[in-house]
Order: sequence, then C-alpha cells, then structure tokens
Amino acid sequence: MVHSGFIVARSIAFAAFLCLAGLARAETASYSVGVVPQFEARELASIWVPILAELSKRTGLQLSMKGSPRIPEFEIAFEAGEFDFAYMNPYHAMVAARKQGYLPLVRDAASLSGVLVVRQDSPYKAVKDLAGKKIAFPAPNAFGASLLMRADLDTLFHIKVTPLYAQTHTSAYLNTVLGVSEATGGVRNTFDKQKPDIRDGLRILYETRKMPSHPVLAHPRVPEAHRALVQKALIDMAQTAEGAALLAKVPMSSVVPATQAEYKALSSWKLEKYYVKSGD
Repeated sequence: MVHSGFIVARSIAFAAFLCLAGLARAETASYSVGVVPQFEARELASIWVPILAELSKRTGLQLSMKGSPRIPEFEIAFEAGEFDFAYMNPYHAMVAARKQGYLPLVRDAASLSGVLVVRQDSPYKAVKDLAGKKIAFPAPNAFGASLLMRADLDTLFHIKVTPLYAQTHTSAYLNTVLGVSEATGGVRNTFDKQKPDIRDGLRILYETRKMPSHPVLAHPRVPEAHRALVQKALIDMAQTAEGAALLAKVPMSSVVPATQAEYKALSSWKLEKYYVKSGD
C-alpha cells in the first residue's frame, strides 16, 4: 500500500513541474520579423521561414515572419514600429533609425550596387539613350534599384525617364524582358538571383556606386540580450554549411556585424529629394 504522504509529495512535485513548465512557456519571447518584399510573397516566405525557424531554435526565441504585400506597406509598417526585427534596404535603415530608433545588427559583407538593365537585343548602348523612355523599378524607395538609380539618372546623366513601379524586383525585370519597359532598375544581388530565362534575356547597361548592404535591424524595445542572441545566431549560422545555404538565398553570403554609422553616412548622398514618403 502506497503511503498517503508519498502521494501528496508526488502530487506537489508534479504540480510544481507543471507550474515551472508553464512559466517557461510564458517567458518565451515572441517577436515579429518584417522583410522588405523584394520578391513575390511565396518566394520570400520560402526563403525566410526556414531561416527564422533555425534562428528560433538557436536563440530560444519565437521569431515569426510578418509579411507586407508591397514595399510601400512595408515602409508604413516599419515607420510605425510594427516590426520587432526587420530586414530592409540601406536607406530604409537610415529612415527606420530616425523614426523609431531601429538598431542594425548584421549585414552581408559584400557591398550592394544598383544596376540598370536592358534586353539583350535592345538597341540602347548608353544610359543617355534612355532619355524619355519607360523604366521599371520595384518601388520608389527601393534603394539601389530605384532611389539611387533615379538620382544618378537625374544628376549624373541629366535625363528624365518615365518610371513604372512594378512592386517587386522580379516583376520589374520581367517588364523589360516582355518589352513593357525599355529598361529596369534593380540591384546586382537580385539580378544575379533571377531565373535563367529572365537573367539571360537582359544585359547590364550601368552600375551605381557601391554601398553597405541590407541590414537586419532590431527595434529598441527588444531587450539588448535578445538582440545580441539574434546577432550571434546569424553570424554563427553563416559558419555552417546548412546555415550558409539558407542565408545565401536572401542573398547574404558572409554575415558581419552592422553599425549605425555605416547607414547614417548615407545622409551625405542627399537622396531626400528622391525619397517618396509613405502615403504620398
């Protein structure tokens, strides 16, 4: 016969275990992660959901992707501080820091540059040949693809063009392949990542100056310890074959710490004239 005291002690111990387990679950922090919609929604999810699953496993945090249908909606969201963590372009990073105090954590070591592409069989041989022509861009504030490219066309080449905003990089490239636009403003990373039937149908006419690449940032409300966990986990992931394969799809091939100074320096480029505020 089991002693009643033993049963009571066992029950108390089991209750304590359940309490601790519930407390542990309650203390698991959940965070949203915004991702600039460079690609179509399904492709973007296929890239980032596995990355966030691995980050969640490495950090013990619950990280979930919060999608935006288009870049303008993404801008409205980060300017309102809706994302706990976010991946965005360099100019967006500067705006996010000014509006909400977002802090850069990591970026790809490789620099980013904008590219102006035309069809392989296009008669256009120089940038000035595109004066007055229709050029597809992902969105007004896609940094290298549109913001910097439009500034260069205006200030360096002194030409006016007709912009066509296609919502994503892939759609912008496709517009030129199909002959809807005479050229596309993109970035080298997204151009290289296009499927062969799109990429091989285009040629690069012009490439902009280089800049620090897209960072992953954290909102200042995220505790410093959790920001450090995510930063370290991303850097560590890039050191493994499996993690590097996941991050290469971003694309982010070599992960290094990012600093506020790198993105604040972009203010000297005087691109405010070409930035379209969300809602305008």
